[in-house]
Amino acid sequence: MSLWTRISDALAALAKGEGLTQVFEHLRQAPEKSVGFAIAVIALGAKMAKADGQVTRDEVTAFREVFQIAQADEAGAARVFNMARTDMAGYRQYARQIQAMFAEDPSTLCDLMEGLFHIAMADGFYHPNENEFLREVSQIFGQDITQFRALRARFVPDAPQDPFTILGVRPDMPRDEIRKHWRQLVRETHPDAMMARGVPEEAVRLAEKRMIDINRAWDQINGCAKYAARQL
Repeated sequence: MSLWTRISDALAALAKGEGLTQVFEHLRQAPEKSVGFAIAVIALGAKMAKADGQVTRDEVTAFREVFQIAQADEAGAARVFNMARTDMAGYRQYARQIQAMFAEDPSTLCDLMEGLFHIAMADGFYHPNENEFLREVSQIFGQDITQFRALRARFVPDAPQDPFTILGVRPDMPRDEIRKHWRQLVRETHPDAMMARGVPEEAVRLAEKRMIDINRAWDQINGCAKYAARQL
């Protein structure tokens, strides 16, 4: 059974007239967390798409890139998107419910934020309202400003691009500690680890960009450290 068939089943199981806030309550336990993850990205993405005043074709396409939505499943994805867009509940309420859904594994919330950044940058422009939206959702998810800046550095061309920001470490940290942090990020980015924490297989491709970014950042930091050592 495809992810989107399961999403359609989850929506159909609800009483008529219920909104997505009720959907999240029904999906808080495994194995339906992967369904909850997909609905969360689309629901918050729909709210964010309104932050810059319009929903563009690029943003809609970005959903397909994150989840590789088959043509037969587009109706289910569109239903979630439209429910979120017209739902009276605000994005803060969605974000709090999603945080509660994945409270035991904050890494999943980082995965979800990556999907939102991907959608935000789909039209090639990072709107100030999108930045405020993402910053506030990140706070509700329990992330600190370092984590938010690391995500922004990886996705937004105009954001500071130094490798320390991308890895979420301080330049004055010992290199061994930075290496330990980098290795932890690599472990968390492995597809098996992502699926184990509820990220649907259809969205695991998000890890490809993350792995490239964090490995490049480590190579830059490690290379500079080796160069500095040779000068001593």
